[in-house]
Amino acid sequence: MKILSIGANNRRKCFEVRSRNKAFVFPFAKCGPKPSSKDGVASVFPDPELGREAFTYVLKSGREGTVHIEQVLEFNRDPSYLSEMIAYRLTIEARRSLAESGLSKRETIRRMHTSAAQLYRLLDPAKGKKSVDQLLRLLAVLGQDVQLRVFAKSA
Repeated sequence: MKILSIGANNRRKCFEVRSRNKAFVFPFAKCGPKPSSKDGVASVFPDPELGREAFTYVLKSGREGTVHIEQVLEFNRDPSYLSEMIAYRLTIEARRSLAESGLSKRETIRRMHTSAAQLYRLLDPAKGKKSVDQLLRLLAVLGQDVQLRVFAKSA
């Protein structure tokens, strides 16, 4: 996700981040170095060296910090980001389970009733668009049990 624009809101003590279809806030308190009333934000910009997937801010003292869009998405609990993180964690667990199971990839493909290309796509952490259902099926074939826990939001 690319950052289109970024601004510092000193009154709310946060950065206001705009992407193509959403706007987010990110508090100064989560930054390092942390802007303060004595050492405020002098400038902030989407960082072209990081593919506009992060922003860099410079404080009046000259210190600077960088915040990646993933930090912003995690802070704001963006649903699409959270679902991608669930799929990523399941993928890592599936890779570990396959290595420990002793099953060959060919046997795993046969038990899942799928193709080799599909299995390799499921095992590739870089491939973001995966079905959680398929990952759960893979983990079941590998002898793993997955439990989902839901927590109430804290105040």
